[in-house]
Parts: sequence; structure tokens; C-alpha cells
Amino acid sequence: MAGTKILVFGGTGPSGICLLRELLYRKHATIAYCRNPSKIPSDLSSNPLLEIIQGTLTDETALTTAVSNCSSIISLLGPNVKDRAFDPSTYASFFRTLFPIMRAHSVRRILAMGTISIVCPQDGFSLIRSLVLVMMPLFLGTAYKSILQVAKGGIDWTVFRIASIPGGDDEGSWMRDRAEGKGDFVGWVGEKGWGMGQKRGALARWLVDAVEGGADEWIGKMPAVAAGTLG
Repeated sequence: MAGTKILVFGGTGPSGICLLRELLYRKHATIAYCRNPSKIPSDLSSNPLLEIIQGTLTDETALTTAVSNCSSIISLLGPNVKDRAFDPSTYASFFRTLFPIMRAHSVRRILAMGTISIVCPQDGFSLIRSLVLVMMPLFLGTAYKSILQVAKGGIDWTVFRIASIPGGDDEGSWMRDRAEGKGDFVGWVGEKGWGMGQKRGALARWLVDAVEGGADEWIGKMPAVAAGTLG
């Protein structure tokens, strides 16, 4: 039986910290699953709504503990494009481990991060994205394989594809960016209104909207999420 908390993977990076701020701001009981809990700012780690579980992507016992207490999952995991030594199988293996645990505990909903290097049939032409495909070959070999594992999972998945996500993760930057980023674009690369960037604070706000049910029309799809400026 599913729990009631929202489980976050990738919560120690700048975007993940913004997501934790948004979840706690909106009074969601949250689990942050991470390898290095010390990376979570003290103003968040001290919040009684936040539970921190330390573990690796291959630790099935810790993963089971985390998943068994959640109702939905948001993953901000992704390879570092600068890390040429990154093992392409890491995230695909993680999802292969995660999905059976989700099914065993009746946890169906997951929002997983991808990049615009993942090409969908519905996408239009974008010169900027074409350059990204040339400059980010690592993502083609890692993120795309990971997304295929999501698609085969038999659960209520949404892969949100992002490009540039600037912005700070301190409380002031997060609050400012979430307030300014009201014009979200959610759709296909190359469509009118699509842009390359989305501030971290605004992305966090959209993700919490989505996990609350605001993106159910994107279940089983891979929308691009951006700031809603003309591209």
C-alpha cells in the first residue's frame, strides 16, 4: 500500500534544493533520498515535514524504505554532461530496480527529468536543439536509455524535458524565481512559445503543481518544460 509522502531523488543539487523548498512551502510531507545528506541546507533539513533517507541508487533496502512511505516520486537525477567517465548504464539500472519496488508498494506516479536531447515524434524543428544534440552526445547515450526504461515501466510516468535551468537555490532566489515564472510552456520542442530556459524556482513550482495532479494529461508523455518565451 502506498504511503502519503512525496519522494525526491536528486534533492541535493541546486534544482533539487529548490524543489524541496517548494514542497515544504506547500506543506507536503517529503522524503529526500540522497547519498550525501549534508548537502541539504540546514533550514530545510530541520523542517519536521522533511525526512532524509541516506542511500545509493543500488541500495534496494534503503530504496524500499523510501518508496514504501510515498505516494508519488519526482526524480531530478541526470548525468553530468562534463563527466565523460560516467557509466551509461547507471540510471537505466536504477530505474530497473526502482519500478518493481514501486509496483510492490502500489506507487504509480513518477515525474522523471530528461533533456531536450531526447527527440519525440511530436517535436518541431529547432536549430538550437540541433546544436544541443551535437554538443551533448553523452545525454544521447545515457538519459535516453534511462527514459526508455521509464517508458517500459507500466506506471503513470511523465518525463519532463528541460534545457537550461539557471537560478539560485537559496531561499530568496527560489522565492523570486517561482513568483516570476508564471508563464510555463509545457509542450513540444519547436512549438510556438517554447524557449530554452526555465528558472529553477519556477520549475520547482511546476513540478509540485504536476505532482498534485496538474499534469495528468502528460502521463505517458515527454513534454518539454520551459519559461514560455518565444523560441
